[in-house]
Amino acid sequence: MRLPWSGRPTASLFARLLTLIGITLVASQVIILTMIFVLPPPAPDFYRLSEVAQTFKGRAPSLTERRPLELKIVDRAPSPTMEGRMVPNMRAELARELGVAEARVVFAAPSRMPVSDRRVFRIIRDRMARDGGEQEEHFLIAPFDVAVQRADGRWDMVRPTPRLGLDPWQLRIVLWLLLSAALLAPVAYTFARRLAHPFQLFADAAEQLGRDPRGTRLPVSLKGTAEINIAVSAFNEMQDRLRRYVEDRTAMVGAIAHDLRTPLTRLRFRIENVPEEARAKMAGDLDQMEEMISAALTFVRDASGPAERTPLELSSLLESVCDEMAETGSDTQVERGDKVILEGDPVALRRLFTNLLENAVKFGGRARARVYRDGASAYVEIEDDGPGIPPEDAERVFEPFYRREPSRSRQTGGIGLGLAVVRSVARGHGGDVVMANRPGGGLTARVQLPL
Repeated sequence: MRLPWSGRPTASLFARLLTLIGITLVASQVIILTMIFVLPPPAPDFYRLSEVAQTFKGRAPSLTERRPLELKIVDRAPSPTMEGRMVPNMRAELARELGVAEARVVFAAPSRMPVSDRRVFRIIRDRMARDGGEQEEHFLIAPFDVAVQRADGRWDMVRPTPRLGLDPWQLRIVLWLLLSAALLAPVAYTFARRLAHPFQLFADAAEQLGRDPRGTRLPVSLKGTAEINIAVSAFNEMQDRLRRYVEDRTAMVGAIAHDLRTPLTRLRFRIENVPEEARAKMAGDLDQMEEMISAALTFVRDASGPAERTPLELSSLLESVCDEMAETGSDTQVERGDKVILEGDPVALRRLFTNLLENAVKFGGRARARVYRDGASAYVEIEDDGPGIPPEDAERVFEPFYRREPSRSRQTGGIGLGLAVVRSVARGHGGDVVMANRPGGGLTARVQLPL
């Protein structure tokens, strides 16, 4: 089913991704073409044949813009042998310059020529003419190896010294690419930000929905894509249905609990004519039912009413609850801990701490509480010295009206809504509560609340 949304039609996510990819491809091609047609071709290091001959004679020429030539002695002739129309002429000229036989001269090229653009050769000849050399003089383009065999069978070899780092033309290309990346980065960031922003809104809305179905609806952004707008409409419709479902069920439970008070009142009048022994037991059952109804109504009222969040300090709130219980004779203690401030409902959190402390005192004799911060959450731990609970009941104790003590006596237990209220309040604040047995005996209730 296609859900409608308000606002003008927007581009789809597919169209925006296609546009982003297209812009990236076009920009990269423009940069490449600009580098080809605007930048001069890379001119490698070149050396006149006379400079090579001087190096063989021990008079290496002074080179400023090019790598210097080095002379070394090797056991074998370099390979592979250089081929070309001008190689025999260069071999003959070098042999004549050095006064050796042509057969003892070898020209080798360890790798293929790094350029093939004819403009490079024109640039080289122009530089040679500018430096005062003969325009038709033979020259070699690095890398190359020129060797002359010695009388002992070894070889004198001249080659350009290896370069450390990048060539100048390579540095220019790297700088161009870095500059282009810097120019395109804001455009790519803007596109990515606009595409990712709706998903962050969805994540925040889903977290808020888990805490409170009555939370703010997602706005249908006119800048979002068509798929995002459809998803927003579906999410808002789901939130409305969940809110109506929770409100209807809460109202139904409240109405049932409220209507039960009328027959209970009639029963109280009717047991007046019952014998004294039976009347006391029936009155006790009615009192327990009345207490259960009052607790259910309180639970429904707290769950259905909007919570007012204010900044509060957890340690101070917990200390005030412990002090009030200590005044009535309860053994409660609070450890000095971190000062943690968060946005919360002070009434609901006070009820949460009160229920946990009362359970600890009732079933464990005393309660020890502490507050600390870990990452983006605040933790409240309340320990007792009681017998603990079986691991299989660690989750069941949070179910409404569930009690591990089956007698239903108000002296040995409560109604069974205390821990249900605790978990409801904790989750209403975006956190949770768990029960865990202590290794040395006793129980720990750990409440986690996001800051």
